[in-house]
Amino acid sequence: MKTSPIVPARVDFSDAAAPHAPEFGDVYHARAGALAQARHVFLGGNGLPGRWAGRARFVVLETGFGLGNNFLATWAAWRDDPARCERLVFLSIEKHPLTREDLARAHAASPEPELAQELLAAWPALTPNLHTLDLEGGRVRLMLAFGDARDWMPELVASVDAFFLDGFAPAKNPELWDEALFKQAGRLAAPGATAATWSVARRVRDGLQAAGFDVAKRPGFASKGEMTAAVFAPRHRPAPVPGRTAIAAAATDVLIIGAGLAGAACARVLSREGLRVTVLEAGPTVASQASGNPGGLFHGTLHAEDGLHARFNRAAALATERELRRLAPVLPWLQWGLLRVERQAQALDQMRALLAQCGLPADYVQALSAEEAGAKAGLALRQPAWYFPGGGAVSPPDLVNAWLAEASRTAVAFDVRLNAPVAHLRREDASGRWSALDGAGEVIAQADAVVLCGGIGSAPLVSAWSAGPGWPWVSQRGQLSVMTPNALSSAPGQAFQPALESAPSPSLAMPVAGLGYALSLPDGTLCFGASADAGDEEPSLRATDQAQNLERLRLLLPSADLPASLPLAGRVGWRSLVPDRLPVVGALPRAVPPQRAEQVRFWPRQPGLMVMGALASRGLTWATLSAELVAAQLLGAPWPVEASLAEALDPARFGAKRCRSGS
Repeated sequence: MKTSPIVPARVDFSDAAAPHAPEFGDVYHARAGALAQARHVFLGGNGLPGRWAGRARFVVLETGFGLGNNFLATWAAWRDDPARCERLVFLSIEKHPLTREDLARAHAASPEPELAQELLAAWPALTPNLHTLDLEGGRVRLMLAFGDARDWMPELVASVDAFFLDGFAPAKNPELWDEALFKQAGRLAAPGATAATWSVARRVRDGLQAAGFDVAKRPGFASKGEMTAAVFAPRHRPAPVPGRTAIAAAATDVLIIGAGLAGAACARVLSREGLRVTVLEAGPTVASQASGNPGGLFHGTLHAEDGLHARFNRAAALATERELRRLAPVLPWLQWGLLRVERQAQALDQMRALLAQCGLPADYVQALSAEEAGAKAGLALRQPAWYFPGGGAVSPPDLVNAWLAEASRTAVAFDVRLNAPVAHLRREDASGRWSALDGAGEVIAQADAVVLCGGIGSAPLVSAWSAGPGWPWVSQRGQLSVMTPNALSSAPGQAFQPALESAPSPSLAMPVAGLGYALSLPDGTLCFGASADAGDEEPSLRATDQAQNLERLRLLLPSADLPASLPLAGRVGWRSLVPDRLPVVGALPRAVPPQRAEQVRFWPRQPGLMVMGALASRGLTWATLSAELVAAQLLGAPWPVEASLAEALDPARFGAKRCRSGS
């Protein structure tokens, strides 16, 4: 999907009863009242709240978020309905979202002041992404797609129960009433879906009919005599695409293999979805590999072309920021703000030009001079730096434990089993349930679905159950170095090895990254590094890696008073990755499709068998969003990323790529 910088809406508030959009020459809502209009046209036209009664999940898709009044009216109706659905998902597209300041102005006198304030507090950065905002403890989910609806509608994966067709008048904003958009509505419509709009324009009614809706006119709101309501009743529907179908929609329990960042993130989201969760960890502790480092970084990226990597890293970083702000009260240590230095001191002009080209807002990323960056770091720097306000550092083990603790509180049933390596998987033909077996062939646990989160340790299980070519897994050894006034001791590969003598460590106000990284822990310990050696199985700390880390630290923090050498102190762990520098997230392919094998969505899938791995050195940044995608694909909820991004992460991508290349 090609993205463009987000241009915020310009709103004329001079008439408080009917805010005006100068660019479109139209008002945002009827003078008779925004929430009253929403209740009559969109809720009433879609048979709500009655239609969501008793449902586990109900999905609304709106084609223009505007001031957010339709969402607030829907949320209020859900909140006030004793027979409400368990989860309400409100998916809305907006090309010109409001700034936070204008949103506050729009709802200064809202009839729903508490809900309006919660919306304002959750309002995301204006970046071209699908922003997922959880409200009401996650029972109400607002998914905001910022950008052109013509770009977003083909990229959405969801089963929509009700369409709110809103936007400025078709004569003034014809793009939002395009025939292709109605066709996409037909693609996304769930059985029995409904649609409603205040417009009765011929192009609107004809577009809905062509997309498979039965269309009728109803009494309109206030001075508008008529409105349109429709019910999805197509003559035929194409067969569902295997790669976009729920993997185990009726699952009641799940096995998660691996208790690092990936496994813990999945445990949290799947517990929240009402599943019984069992986590099987091969080692004696959770967070035993790269997830066991005492501190780690999370942050986004940017690139002039805003391709797959930039879009995914930004979406993941924004999701991580939201999640860590939610968890901040229970995390022992969390540091906000991150600097990523450029290698050239003269790069500031190019950085600012790139930022202007990308159009990304200051609450996501800023280009700082060396002096400005040094002031934030608390230590003089010689190069300009990218500043990510929503990036930072956290303890991965603390995050893993926080997620597992939350899962234990929210799950119907929850269990973590240590020293439980899984040697094989077996699927029972009669029940369709999965069994995890140990090396002797004994059953460890059973469930309707399995998520492989064991990194490269899951490779044998993947090989046994995945169709297509073998995956290009890489195991990468990483050595982290520390400088601390206190000698800490532990076993290699688990925590710190002891320092032979004390060494003063520089103190950083926030983490600094570049060629390597450095961050200060609360006790004054400086963590820095880290090395990256593929295929290296040495578990002990090495002096050569320590020297390399120290040399990179000198380049990163040139003003720091660093010793010529340091005693050997730090930690060794292993990361799993694949060469295309993206994680692997999704359902395992069951067979090579006879046709269209070059497209991942046509690959048949193993029912109930998923993977989340290859998080590389970005586990903190990637885990939250990847786990949300796992849950959505497993249970059939709306995907939290656009289809093109999900397909770039898909386990079938390796086979599809081979088919495209003809090899």
